[in-house]
Amino acid sequence: MNKVAVFGKPGSGKSTLSKALAEKTGLPLYQLDNLVYQANGDLVPREIYDQAHADIVSSEVWIIDGFGPIGSFYQRLAAAETLIYVDLAYATSYWLVTKRLLKGLFVKPEGWPEGSSIIKGSWQSYKTLRLCPMFWNQDFHDKLQAYSADKQVYVIKTMAELKQFVKHYDKLNSRISLK
Repeated sequence: MNKVAVFGKPGSGKSTLSKALAEKTGLPLYQLDNLVYQANGDLVPREIYDQAHADIVSSEVWIIDGFGPIGSFYQRLAAAETLIYVDLAYATSYWLVTKRLLKGLFVKPEGWPEGSSIIKGSWQSYKTLRLCPMFWNQDFHDKLQAYSADKQVYVIKTMAELKQFVKHYDKLNSRISLK
């Protein structure tokens, strides 16, 4: 495991999982929100993001946490050796975004871009969650299934699985079912 892509809906615990996985494996962690957004919450110019993303994806080792622009997302999936899809129920994701918002009023959330507004970011997360079924659907699951022929693919569907994943990652020798 040298190149790991961690992705899923907003508020699904990707950043927390990625940080723990990076600590356990020693792989460098790149959180896309820090590449996509400036400290004031504005988007980084696309050409700057694209170059930074290309540099990371072409390196030998990485964990990349997040989604980013769709084109770079599919580049990342193609380059990764391990895909970790955090596919929690929508109600759980909405709750976790709300929990992050409330906690974020006092402490910067895990993986949150420095200086970005927790309120503005949470509002964007709610809007994105509402649109997610158009992307995170059976068609995407079928694409992910095709990747499983030559990559390790993990689909995490519950909070219990999320909590156990890093703890037991080194013991996982087979692919988790995509059903």
